[in-house]
Amino acid sequence: MDVLPTVALVGWCFLVALAGGAVGLVLGNIRLPLLLVLASSPAAGGGANIAISGVAATAASAAHIRAGRINWRLFGWMAPPSVLGALVGGFGAGVVPERALLLVIAAVLLVSGFDLLRPRRPPPAAGSERPLDVRAAVVSGALIGLLGGLVGLILGALRMPALLRLVGEVPSRAVGTNLAVGILVGAAGLVGHLPSAAPDWRLIALGSAASVPGALLGARLTGRLSEAQLVRAIAVVLLVAGVAAAVQAVV
Repeated sequence: MDVLPTVALVGWCFLVALAGGAVGLVLGNIRLPLLLVLASSPAAGGGANIAISGVAATAASAAHIRAGRINWRLFGWMAPPSVLGALVGGFGAGVVPERALLLVIAAVLLVSGFDLLRPRRPPPAAGSERPLDVRAAVVSGALIGLLGGLVGLILGALRMPALLRLVGEVPSRAVGTNLAVGILVGAAGLVGHLPSAAPDWRLIALGSAASVPGALLGARLTGRLSEAQLVRAIAVVLLVAGVAAAVQAVV
């Protein structure tokens, strides 16, 4: 790979991981277009993207684990159906038109982003307890995992609003839990893509090396934001991700 594409890849993966680590997202759909340009094939680029997303999620999760921002009970309910959905979606990649899937993803991201920006009563503090909707965690995890597997994305950007609005988790723990689930979804999605095309391991190596420090730095920023500020930051990132998904679908 030439110097300029390498610098672009490393710099972009670092910035995406930095933003994602702070708000509990891996933002694979923002990273994906560059990987598709640099990869030997679309399938190889999609596999590389989901692998890098898993590495970034692992790095950020390590920081969130130390800070106590992961709800392990909720993780136990949401991760298995998410992984199963990602495996099924990965094996079925290419069956459903990708443009249609991206348009659906874009619409959900934009609606979720605007919804999070709507004035509501302040969320409870991270230390307070409220009943969580486990059924919503299972169902949303399976559906989002399936959709992500089909397009080669972890889709933490869809899982985050589900955790906040449907499941009822507080923002700070939703950030860490979402990333932890993303680790397993990324691994499952990569396995699901292997039969169709081997991922571009060169892109995985470069993208992962840049994403790890970015994700670690981003995760440190989470604790510096109030719950309300964190929700607004998540909303803004969802809107950006939604626009990016819409552009990908149209272009």
